[in-house]
Amino acid sequence: MVQVVGGMPRRDATRIVGALGVTACLAVLGAVLYSAGLLRAQDETQPVDDMTAKYHFLSADDTLAILDEEGRLKGYIEVAQPEEESDDVLSYDILEGSRKKAHVEFRTNRIHGKYYRFSGTVERGKGHKHKDADYFRLTGDLDVITVKSETGKETAQTFRVVFKSFGKSETDEN
Repeated sequence: MVQVVGGMPRRDATRIVGALGVTACLAVLGAVLYSAGLLRAQDETQPVDDMTAKYHFLSADDTLAILDEEGRLKGYIEVAQPEEESDDVLSYDILEGSRKKAHVEFRTNRIHGKYYRFSGTVERGKGHKHKDADYFRLTGDLDVITVKSETGKETAQTFRVVFKSFGKSETDEN
């Protein structure tokens, strides 16, 4: 015996409700997967075509300036001396520098038996516009190389660093 529900046999009503449930589940699953794809796309780093900028260096008074000319890097690092030594700012020129996609390397000239070497990556930071602070980030290993003048022996101290680009208001002050 077949029961009739609202003018329709019960087994047909059950099939329709079941089909609607499956359709609703598929719709929800599709929406979740689509949302996850959008979030993943937002989290992926955008490629950096030109990393030309000034960056914060090791201390608040130090600056790393990079000019990116189609993957060849030029620039300098300005390092303030401790007050007890001098009020001079030493300017280390970037002698060799390159960027291949996101990978960045550079090396500076030597002053007073010291130079810098960096190897890492460039990526977009948290800044939304080019004039925002932290629009670019350099993340990697910085070697501070000390050369003994008597022997020429090099000693390296390696630091894991993140250099964030200056914002427009910071560069206007300098």
